[in-house]
Amino acid sequence: MTIANDIQTEQSYVFQASVDKLGPQVTEGKGIYITIEKDGKIHKNVLDAITGAAVGALGWGDEEALEIMDKSARASTYSYPCLISNKSSEALAKFYIENSPEGAFSAALWCSSGSESNENALRIMRQYYLERGLPNKVKLMSRESSYHGFTLGAQSMSWNPRVEPFEPYLMDRKKINIKIPCAYTYRYKKEEETEEDYARRLIDDLENKIVSNDPDTIAAVVVETLPGSSLGTTPPPKGYLKGIRELCNKYDIIFYLDEVMCGTGRCNPNGRLNCWENYLDPCDAPDIQTVGKTLGSGYVPIAGVLIGPKIKNAFLNGSKAVVGGHTYSCHAFCCGVALGVQQKIKRENLTSNVFKMGNLMGEKLKNTLLAKSNIVGDVRGVGGFWSVEFVKNRETKEPFDISLGVGPRFKAVCFDNGLSVMGMPGNPDGSCGDRALLAPSFIITEEVVDDIVGKMVKSVAELTDELKSEGIF
Repeated sequence: MTIANDIQTEQSYVFQASVDKLGPQVTEGKGIYITIEKDGKIHKNVLDAITGAAVGALGWGDEEALEIMDKSARASTYSYPCLISNKSSEALAKFYIENSPEGAFSAALWCSSGSESNENALRIMRQYYLERGLPNKVKLMSRESSYHGFTLGAQSMSWNPRVEPFEPYLMDRKKINIKIPCAYTYRYKKEEETEEDYARRLIDDLENKIVSNDPDTIAAVVVETLPGSSLGTTPPPKGYLKGIRELCNKYDIIFYLDEVMCGTGRCNPNGRLNCWENYLDPCDAPDIQTVGKTLGSGYVPIAGVLIGPKIKNAFLNGSKAVVGGHTYSCHAFCCGVALGVQQKIKRENLTSNVFKMGNLMGEKLKNTLLAKSNIVGDVRGVGGFWSVEFVKNRETKEPFDISLGVGPRFKAVCFDNGLSVMGMPGNPDGSCGDRALLAPSFIITEEVVDDIVGKMVKSVAELTDELKSEGIF
C-alpha cells in the first residue's frame, strides 16, 4: 500500500505542464496567501503576488464569494445560448457597459477563457464585414512579441516564440496576419526621442504598413493595452493608442484591444474596469475588446468580448443575428458569480485600492531595485500589474542567454522566500529579456506591498549573487 501511495504522489494523470511527474499543487488559499504541496513537502503562507495568471481580485477563500457561488448555483438552469438566453448573462453585460465610459460598449458575449474570447472576436469581426458587404477586409495587424491566447486563431494573431512551433496549423502568416512593431519603450525608444516622438514613429510605421497592404483588405489592428506574459507590462508611449484609433477611423478598420490580463479593474485609474482609460478619452474607445482573468476572480471560468456601437449597429442594420455559438457561452452560473464578484469589488472600492497600492508597489520596487547593482534592468507597469526585467548589463540592456533560464530561476528563488511570481524566459532573438510579473489581489494593503517588495529585493540579491558566483553576471 505504501509503495502504491508513493507512486501516486509522483505520477500525474493530467496532461499539462510537466507530464513526467506531479508538479506543485495548490491545496488551499486564504486571502493573499496560498498553500502549495511540492515534492511531498507542504509550503504554507506563500504570498501570492501573481494570483495564478493575474486572475485574482478578491483573494482566495472569500466568504462572500462562496455565498455568491452557492446562490448562483441554486438559481441557475443551463440554457443553450443560441436558442435560449438567461438573466444572469444580461445583467453582467449591463453591469460592464454601465461601468465603462458612456457610449464605449453596447453589448457583450461571455465565454470560458481569454483565448476563447479572442477566438470569438475573430468570428464577430468577420461577420461584421460581411454584414457591411465588405468581404475582402480580412487581414489582421498585430504586434511582434504579442500573445493573444492558446487556441489556433488567437495564436495566429500572436507573434512570439511560444507560437512558432504551431505555425503549420495557423492562418496565413504572410498574407492574412501582418506583423507590426511592438511598443516597447525600454528597449526601442531612441535616446534622443521623447515618448511622443517614439509613438509617432510607431504610428507612421503602422500607417505605411496599412497602405502597402491595401486598406480595403485590413480588418483590424489588434493590440494588448498593457502586454502581459509576452513582453512584461510595458505601458504604451504617450499618444500611441490615440494614434492607432485615428488610423482605424481614417481607413475604416476595427480598433481591437485585448485586455484579458490587464483589464476588468486591474489597471483602471477611475475605480472602474478598463485599462485603456489611462490613455484614451471615451470617444476613442475600442470597437471591440476582450476581457477575462479578474472578471470571475478565479472562482469561475469566465471571459468576454465587449462590442462597441459601431459593431452592433452593423448587425442591427443587417441580419440581426450572430452566426454560431459555444455550448457554455453566457453560462448562467458563471455569469451570476462574475456579476456578484464585480458588484462586491465595486462596493468595496477595490479597483481604486489596487491601482493605488499597485503603483506604490511599483515605485518602491523601482526605488530599491534600480538603486543597487543587480540583474534588474527595468521595472515597469500600471496599477496592479508590474514587471521586472533582468539584464546582464544595465548600460547596454544586454539580456541573459535564454539557456540560463534566469526568469524561471528567479521564480524558484522567490518561492523559496515565500513569494509566488510568474517567471518568464527571454526571447531567443534578444528582443525581450527574462522577466518576472506581479499581479496581486485587489485587496492588498501597504503592509502587503512592503512584504512583496522585501521578498523581491531579497530574491534579486540572492540570484544576483548566484549568477556572479557562476561567472555569468
